[in-house]
Amino acid sequence: MENQVKMETEKKEKVKVKEEFNNKPTAAFISASWASLLIGMVSFCVGLWNATMDLNEKGYYFTILLFGLFSVISVQKTVRDKLEGIPVTDIYYGVSWFVTIASILLLVIGLWNADLELSEKGFYGISFFLSLFASIAVQKNTRDVKFIEQKEK
Repeated sequence: MENQVKMETEKKEKVKVKEEFNNKPTAAFISASWASLLIGMVSFCVGLWNATMDLNEKGYYFTILLFGLFSVISVQKTVRDKLEGIPVTDIYYGVSWFVTIASILLLVIGLWNADLELSEKGFYGISFFLSLFASIAVQKNTRDVKFIEQKEK
């Protein structure tokens, strides 16, 4: 009985925090997030297009980029859902983190073993991480704007 009361109190506190949130992201931050995402993705893809590596290697790196983008968006969504009190299964939460880490490890292993100049390896690593971070920011901004718009209705 005491645990149930404690859980209900925690839920009310989460709802209270959720209701108090009203900081809509600025247009500048939203624009910077989208620009960073596009710059990171386009840079990575242009680098692949111009690379002298085999087509199967290009496909490997392109697939890792897509895999990484999807996985970090999934992690951001599950973390945010948990914060807002929306039920998230532990298996999905764990899988989201696992595939995010896996995408990063696959990129690192691929670049470590690639026959590329160190500057090229750095280029792919930086553009990959820029894309991942920017996709998290874009997802967060989208979710924040949607939340505030629903709250204002």
